[in-house]
This record gives sequence, structure tokens and C-alpha cells, in this order.
Amino acid sequence: MKRQFKQQIIDLLDHHRIMTMATNRPDGWPQATVVGYANDGLIIYCLIGRESQKFANIARDPRVSLAIANDYPQPLQIKGLSIAARAVEAADQGEIDHVAEILLRRYPEYKVMPRPDPAAVPLMRITPDIVSILDYSQGFGHADLVRVTDADLAEYVESRRHHWAGFHAA
Repeated sequence: MKRQFKQQIIDLLDHHRIMTMATNRPDGWPQATVVGYANDGLIIYCLIGRESQKFANIARDPRVSLAIANDYPQPLQIKGLSIAARAVEAADQGEIDHVAEILLRRYPEYKVMPRPDPAAVPLMRITPDIVSILDYSQGFGHADLVRVTDADLAEYVESRRHHWAGFHAA
């Protein structure tokens, strides 16, 4: 992926906190819900209830679609992301601790709350496959469609893996 596109995606992810996530229900209908998130580069994380329909849908089919944008006062100001991705439960304790710190930076108001129990509220790692970068300032409906490759993700996943191994939350 072009570096410019990667930076645009990360900038948009960094400047938002809420996304719409669509999962696939067993009856074939998509189910869209609003979820808070934090990202580490191109990797997106969120917490969801283990007993939720969303978790059951992901356990059966890890493909998800995400939409991230603001409500803009003028149509030609619209910028956002539409993402086809795969969601899996993060199981590595170092990764979980690392992401807990990222989540607290994004949501400082959560510092007064107890840390969620992973048995009830697992951390989900969402890895994008295809991203549509919406930028209506370049024309109504303009979107750049980019495929996210393993090489695009390697700088986030592999470098973090070493960090996770030695990471201990304060």
C-alpha cells in the first residue's frame, strides 16, 4: 500500500473513538452495532461482551465490516473509512496489557473503572484486509480502495510482539 494511504488511514483511525461494526448473523442478515475502539497503527481493538450476539457472530464468522466517520456539516467535507476486516480474540497477556494502556489513553474517563474481566469481556483484535478511504473533498463519493497486505501489518504486529513479551502494566 502507498505510504500516503497508510498514513491517511492511521490519521482517521487516530481521530475517532466510535465505529459501526457489522457482523454476520446465522440467518444471513448483517448485524450492525456501535462500538468504541482504539487502534495501534492499522490494528483496531475493541472490547465486547462474551455473551453478546456480536461475539457469537464473530466466533462463527470472523469477517466484519467497519464504518468510521463524523457527521460533517457539508457533504464535500466527508472523510471516513469503510473497512473489511477479520476479528479474533486477543489471547496474549502482553498484548492485552499493551492495549489496555492504549484504551486508557483514548478513554481516560475509564481510569476510575475496574479493568474488564477477559472471561466476560474479551479484547478483540481487528485486522483490516480492504480499506475504502472516503474523501469527498476530491469529489462527491470519492474513495480510494486499498488492500492491506501482511507487509503493511508486519511493522505493527512483529514489532509489538517483542514489546508485548516484556510488557507489564503499571
